[in-house]
Amino acid sequence: MLDLIRRTLASAGLPAGAVGALATLAGKGGHPAVRAAAAALGVPVAEYPAGVLAAVPVPNPSDAVGAAVGTAGVAEAAALAGAGGGHAELVVPKRKSAAATVAVARAPRRPYARPTPGEQP
Repeated sequence: MLDLIRRTLASAGLPAGAVGALATLAGKGGHPAVRAAAAALGVPVAEYPAGVLAAVPVPNPSDAVGAAVGTAGVAEAAALAGAGGGHAELVVPKRKSAAATVAVARAPRRPYARPTPGEQP
């Protein structure tokens, strides 16, 4: 899984340090591959229930995944949910290996607020 994550990030021109968290379906965060990838990247794991993920529109839904876990999108929906939900941007649609599927989403950018005089930036 970690190799797939790194290759996916590299394909988008993103460093591994750009990852803020790994997001997945509830109950999958304890999987050894997920835990190992999170530890290697130094990020937490966020888990979302199938109902939450099912409410996130995704570009590549899967009927087979929907029948198996209750949501037609896990990787893309979890990435978007973990990056801020409706305001997040899907940077890399799902990519699959034999053992895992990953997607990359970006949290919305916050507008720059100029410090007021005397305030530390």
